[in-house]
Amino acid sequence: MSFLFLIVIAGVTNPQLPSHFAPLVIGLTLTLIHLISIPVTNTSVNPARSTGPALFVGGWAIQQLWLFWLAPLVGGIMGGSLFRYIWGNKK
Repeated sequence: MSFLFLIVIAGVTNPQLPSHFAPLVIGLTLTLIHLISIPVTNTSVNPARSTGPALFVGGWAIQQLWLFWLAPLVGGIMGGSLFRYIWGNKK
């Protein structure tokens, strides 16, 4: 989901395109990501948001916390790399 989110953010904030609706598109995309992924995996695209509850719950939540940090970071790196490779500035 972070992969998709980063591609949307990079796409709507691309300086070569008009970005009048960028905040609306980003907000709606984040809403859609949460509506799709929270019922399935209790996901969070913000690792810091996952850390707080895990610290309070402890035990199994702390053991799974690494994935809530790793997955968004990997998704972000992949999304940014793909966007730059396909739609990057052509100089």
